[in-house]
Amino acid sequence: MRAVVQRVSRAGVTVDGARVAEIGPGLLVLLGVAGTDGPEDASRLAGKIARLRIFAAPDGRFDLSVLDVSGEALVVSQFTLLADTGKGNRPSFTEAARPELAEPLYERFCEELGTLGVPVARGSFGALMAVELVNDGPVTIVFG
Repeated sequence: MRAVVQRVSRAGVTVDGARVAEIGPGLLVLLGVAGTDGPEDASRLAGKIARLRIFAAPDGRFDLSVLDVSGEALVVSQFTLLADTGKGNRPSFTEAARPELAEPLYERFCEELGTLGVPVARGSFGALMAVELVNDGPVTIVFG
């Protein structure tokens, strides 16, 4: 799995002109699922992201997690994170999981975050989405 995690003051997803999800302060997680990923990968990554200390403590240091600040997460599926750009000018997406494997693992990741105590909003799996965010910092962390 690959994830791009952005600390946000707000974020939202629109599909076909309709707002389908939005959050206030927390994390925007762009999640790519590889064909070799399994449920344990989703669980492990959800735990790392829930406990990722990228929020400022009173002394200004990154020492708090999304759990510590009672933040939310907006999780958006993004198979393009698995792009291979090694040859030519057109990316290859052969490492990305097929939708029938990717969607259950995307849902598993979201459920695990929720179980850990992070309120989770979701994009629309497989849809063409407009993602809006206000990156707070900016702070962006890449996993995978």
